[in-house]
Amino acid sequence: MKITLAGFNVDYETLKELKKDKTTNAPLTPEVFSAAYARISRSPKTVTELRKIAKKQIEKARRMNKKIIFEMGHHSVAEHAVFNFDIMDISRLLTEEVERFRLCSYTEKSQRYIKLKGNYVIPYEIANSRYIDEFVKLMDKGTKLYHKFYKTIVDCETSKLEKTATEEEIRAITLKANEDARYVLSLSTKTQLGETINARNLELVLRRFASHNLKEARTFGRKIFNLVKPIAPSVILFYKENAFDKKTYTSLKHLAKVKKGKIRFEKNSDVNPIDWTKDADSILIATILHTVSNVSFKKALHTTKAMNAKNKKELIKRVFQDMELYDTVLREFEYAHLTFELVVSATCFAQLKRHRQATITSQTYSPELGVTTPGSLKDAGMEKPFGNFIDRTNNLFNKMEKTLGFASQYVLTNAHRKRVLLSINARELYHISRLREDDHAQWEIRDKAGKMVALAKKVMPLTLIATGGKDKYPQVYKRIFGRYPKIIKPILPT
Repeated sequence: MKITLAGFNVDYETLKELKKDKTTNAPLTPEVFSAAYARISRSPKTVTELRKIAKKQIEKARRMNKKIIFEMGHHSVAEHAVFNFDIMDISRLLTEEVERFRLCSYTEKSQRYIKLKGNYVIPYEIANSRYIDEFVKLMDKGTKLYHKFYKTIVDCETSKLEKTATEEEIRAITLKANEDARYVLSLSTKTQLGETINARNLELVLRRFASHNLKEARTFGRKIFNLVKPIAPSVILFYKENAFDKKTYTSLKHLAKVKKGKIRFEKNSDVNPIDWTKDADSILIATILHTVSNVSFKKALHTTKAMNAKNKKELIKRVFQDMELYDTVLREFEYAHLTFELVVSATCFAQLKRHRQATITSQTYSPELGVTTPGSLKDAGMEKPFGNFIDRTNNLFNKMEKTLGFASQYVLTNAHRKRVLLSINARELYHISRLREDDHAQWEIRDKAGKMVALAKKVMPLTLIATGGKDKYPQVYKRIFGRYPKIIKPILPT
């Protein structure tokens, strides 16, 4: 694991001073912003003056930060300090833990677009167990199968063309081989990402990881802390292991007393709606009327109920009339909610978790839910070797789980499944639909998004009248209005 502090926000006047005089004593810390902005509400001085004072009196500024954050409880001032990290050689399993924090920004190495070497993390828990030799042999076998599957898929898809492949066809075949061969790789596979995070959220990450049951997560937290603490000691305060993060879920698990038994997974139960806003179309229209008028919501809802179906549809159509592909739907769509239970593979979850405005909770991966097998592997005649490898993986997992607990997840593959609860509002579902129903989206997440939208349309048809992938937006618009939208192309720099 390697983590580099790539950058942080620094006062612009300090940067100008550094450019003129490299020996300047101006402080290089984002704490200047936290200290200055924290005083805005109680000082008659201008923001610029407060920032200059904080920069000149950095130790006093740090004391002020601690007082405001710790004693007065104004944690939001820590959000003005922002950090960038280069994060390399962590496992895919740890990446899921890192990316749980919704108010941070991540860009991760894609297993879909890059042909991988098959490097993997050897977790501390497994390295110090009797399973280490079997684990290494299995991971090496998975790497060999990955390369074999990649080549076989390429050969199979190329042979289907019955002609010399064009450059575009080669790119499409390579993409399919990349995204489908990876299903055999384990959650211990190494990856890298860039992360941007403010100090308030960083403190939460550090606290959660200090209490985490994975050694890799605790190491991650320590490395981040050691990079940030010397630069911004006054905005990272609550970072130590704590009983709430360490014990709550464990205690709840013991108290729940859920009977153990074989998990049932029916073929068509991978997307299930479990809750939604009743009469969502009327709620949406009423919230729009509430925004554009001066009546109470009760009156707006009463007016909505009195409207006929044609008038309701015309009002909703007007919402989309001037919308372009890049526009987001109105904020009023956030009052309509849906909750789904999904069964997804690790490959699919890696994309689903990026929708950070959703509420997502999940179970651990379970071999009893089976695996997702890409169609291209079946077409290439690789279903049997894939299945044999999954059997070996499940075998080792079942042995490890008895003594290693959560760390046994490292051995499972991108094909293994888990149950997820996903709660979203209609505005976020539009975003998911635009991105994940698009033809360029990965096939499994496209399937799940399509099923969610289709089910949601049954209970809120007007609200979701304009859903569809980016590539289909012109057709969606034409279906509603009888003409294509005026799509404005982005202005690119020359």
